[in-house]
Amino acid sequence: MPLIALGLNHLTAPLDLREQVAFAPEDTPAALTDLAGLPGVEEALILSTCNRTELYCSVAPGAEQAPLEWLRRHHRLTAARLDEFLYRHEEDAAVRHMFRVATGLESMVLGEPQILGQVKDAYQSARAAHTLRAPMERLLQHTFAVAKRVRTDTRIGAHTVSVAFTAVRLAEQMFTDLGEACVLLIGAGETIELAARHLVDRHVRRLIVANRTLENAQALAARVGGYAVALADLAQHLAEADIVIASTASREPVLNRATVEQAIRQRRHRPMFLVDIAVPRDIEAGVAELDDVFLYTIDDLRHVIDENRRSREAAAREAETIIDLQVERYMAWRRALTVKNPLLALRGNAEAQRDEVLARARAMLAHGRAPDEALAFLANTLTNKLLHAPSARLREAAQAGDVDLLHAAERLYGLDEGGGDGTSTP
Repeated sequence: MPLIALGLNHLTAPLDLREQVAFAPEDTPAALTDLAGLPGVEEALILSTCNRTELYCSVAPGAEQAPLEWLRRHHRLTAARLDEFLYRHEEDAAVRHMFRVATGLESMVLGEPQILGQVKDAYQSARAAHTLRAPMERLLQHTFAVAKRVRTDTRIGAHTVSVAFTAVRLAEQMFTDLGEACVLLIGAGETIELAARHLVDRHVRRLIVANRTLENAQALAARVGGYAVALADLAQHLAEADIVIASTASREPVLNRATVEQAIRQRRHRPMFLVDIAVPRDIEAGVAELDDVFLYTIDDLRHVIDENRRSREAAAREAETIIDLQVERYMAWRRALTVKNPLLALRGNAEAQRDEVLARARAMLAHGRAPDEALAFLANTLTNKLLHAPSARLREAAQAGDVDLLHAAERLYGLDEGGGDGTSTP
């Protein structure tokens, strides 16, 4: 049952394609059920974040192309549009890729911690959809342990720069004194909260939090000392903002060109700095064409992030060593699943013989035979049955001079530890 990892990310695909291939959280359960329902697909997990969309599947031989064909159909994309941007890993390479993703080695921000939470969310979604079995369940648990060890045993997480931090840093470069700036945050998820906390640390003058669910905006605003508004009222407050940072799970832009254009007029053309770190994008691309507007997308943050990457590359090399070892350990466990376990057959055969002899002993008692006679029959007959096959094989080994098998029998039955009657090899 080969394991396959298939996907695209910020290194292989442009932003507009990543938008098309992204899975909204509310759509993921149905997508998982559909994917796992394909002939030959035994297990399925979907990981979809702002920088990547990946499918992890265990498939039967002959069904290796099923996940790729499903991905094309699901998003109505042709092979010409999709395939050149995809990467594909199988077996140990797929395991290594999952470990690297969860530890942040595949992230735009090297070693960033948020991706592990996103992998855990993907795991919970797959569990809820009942699309995991023992092999991938074990893989995910192993993944979480590897990520924890890498973060504990290396400095991969030291001075980690998140996407949220990078957005704030870029804003700082545009506005020398954030203490004079009003910042509008669109969304109320983890990324926006991280950005809010970084802004508070820099003593931003005012924070406005806009979200589709007003209660969530109010909760975040209360935690960071901001002011909450409903997303429906965004246009009424946009002109107040010197800086806008957006990260929602919306499938469509929440801020369009006309709204920004109106806000710029109200601001009398004072510059506005916008950072869109959502995929799909929250801010229409046409906004970038407006005068006095500076729009950055998540891909534009890369040059800022690269400045901080070198400090963590040594830790990344240490992480790779840990991952290599753990890949082999997981694959050894996975290979063991395909090996016929002789212990199960041995126990099954012994229990079958026990039941047969026990039934005959009970029949003797039912016909009036003495209990001692029935017990003696049970003990002698069962001993003979259990030892018949190994005794015959050991006699053949002794006659053939097969010393290896004789010594193996000693170890198997504990005779080399004094477990026999003191005699030598049978």
